[in-house]
Amino acid sequence: MTDIQTPSTELTFHHLDLQSTVWDLTPLVDDSPEDVPAFDVEGGPAVSLHRLLDLAERLVDEADRFRHRVAGLDAAGLAELMTLGGRVHDLLGRVGSYAQLDASTDSTDEAKGALVVAITERSTDVANRLRFIDLEWAAVSDDHAAPLIGDERLTFCGHHLQSIRAARPYLLSETEERLLAEKSVTGSSAWTRLYDEQLGPLMVDLGAGPVPYEMVFAQLMSADRDRRRAAAESFTAALAPGLRTRGYIYNTLMADKAHEDKLRGYPTWISSRNLANQASDDSVRALIEAVTNRFDVARTWYRTKADLLGLDRLADYDRFAPLSQHDEAAIDWNDAANEVVDAFASFSPTMARHAAAFFADNRVHAPISEGKRGGAYCSPNVPSTHSHIFVNYSGTRNDVLTLAHEMGHGVHFELSRGQGIYHHGVPLTVAETASVFAEEVTFGRLLAVTTDPAKRLALLGEHVQGHIATVFRQVAMWTFEDKCHQSRREDGELSIETFNAHWQASQESLLGDTVEITPGYRTWWSYVPHFIHVPGYVYAYAFGQLLALSVYKRYLDTGSSFVESYEQMLALGGSVSPERLAATVGCDLTDPGFWDAGLDLVAEAVGEAQRAAAALH
Repeated sequence: MTDIQTPSTELTFHHLDLQSTVWDLTPLVDDSPEDVPAFDVEGGPAVSLHRLLDLAERLVDEADRFRHRVAGLDAAGLAELMTLGGRVHDLLGRVGSYAQLDASTDSTDEAKGALVVAITERSTDVANRLRFIDLEWAAVSDDHAAPLIGDERLTFCGHHLQSIRAARPYLLSETEERLLAEKSVTGSSAWTRLYDEQLGPLMVDLGAGPVPYEMVFAQLMSADRDRRRAAAESFTAALAPGLRTRGYIYNTLMADKAHEDKLRGYPTWISSRNLANQASDDSVRALIEAVTNRFDVARTWYRTKADLLGLDRLADYDRFAPLSQHDEAAIDWNDAANEVVDAFASFSPTMARHAAAFFADNRVHAPISEGKRGGAYCSPNVPSTHSHIFVNYSGTRNDVLTLAHEMGHGVHFELSRGQGIYHHGVPLTVAETASVFAEEVTFGRLLAVTTDPAKRLALLGEHVQGHIATVFRQVAMWTFEDKCHQSRREDGELSIETFNAHWQASQESLLGDTVEITPGYRTWWSYVPHFIHVPGYVYAYAFGQLLALSVYKRYLDTGSSFVESYEQMLALGGSVSPERLAATVGCDLTDPGFWDAGLDLVAEAVGEAQRAAAALH
């Protein structure tokens, strides 16, 4: 394995300790433009962050002279205004990222939570003062706007300006927009924080005393069925006490979204998400239908897996069971980090250097700890600084692939930093492509060095399970969301039993008779944070997975010549539409058969695992 090196200092880590792999957030404040105050060591983060907000307010004062003048600006004037606005958004991004990242490591720390609220309230006030830019720009005539968007002086924000105009039908008056933003601090944002504080401290008794609930998912990958069953039952028991509270939070957030959607005139509950993803309602519907029509692929795998495990039928807690007869030894964190960097290096030295820098610069938070938020994510932060990665590492092979997934996001954000504040990020649908591609590359490396037939079968099985979880299961979860949001709008507040019934129906539509839904599993909808944080998000996983599989196949077919075009696609960030991004690597999202082609690749993976099983037995 290669030593982990930073691209700038060539500093080498010979060993990474899991418990010591926690992030350093001070560069979000310290590593900033010259006019930004340095981190205040004595005053701590609160003082430093509020100093950044002081600067943001001064910049907003400068921008205010453009109020009521946007319609008459030429390219030079609009570029000046957008540059000022970009500097403000950079500062708001820094303070918001710092507060949220810091709080995610311990949701029980009241001081961290209080800082999030204080920063959110003040940031909202600052951002509200810039709302006139979007609203006045959206009102500009098409004849005046078109040449401005095409002017090279506005290249740094051109696609962003186009996106604002695409949202014109759903924008409100400045007063209404400011009111909604201000109310969200004590409304949707507050309910989301309460959900995190409910779930973050959740402990589960797995037999040797309470442990953070994230440990349950490692137990569900155990080769011991009794252990899997016990872990599932313990998790269900741990979810029970707060179930009504989480149900109430979900109800409230769905009602809040319904009210805002009605005010803005969105035709469906998912339309706002689709607009943000730069995807039409029709194209998303086509994706959902294409995946739903191929649920048989998942069912085929679950029947095969039951046979391989010697079971008449899987239970829900068996879906992630390994195909090996014994539990795999825990993978050391240092080995996991090196495997991911090695995998990136096998594809692109440039991407490997960016990946290594996350470890060298202390931009990863890895250990599981009490109060830490569950799951994994990559925070893009702002392009004037660097992104951070958050995982809960328990030593499973799936955790290695999760690290690769988030590292894919991270490298994507690093490559797109040159696009600036307006084009740094990409729609969620395309964002998942880089992460899934990174998983595929890492899996390919793991498979290449696995020669034992039984271990290869186990690895192939995990690979197939990953496809099913990311494509089919996410679409099934989207149908749960769809049913909940529609029911909330048509019938009023949902009871816990109604949530449970919608969850069971969504899972049964995917699993058919191949997997038994146990009574306890009916409440597991309540721990999925995506439903709370980003309604409608989950279909983006299927979109990104199928696009990434197509991109990865082009890489396998083309070889090293593909690498440059892929890096170019990532470096474009959000400066062009998803269709143009995909076209960069030879994929046509407008082709009606595109999704079926990706689903065929999933079916091929199932067939490969079946052939490996037949050869072994």
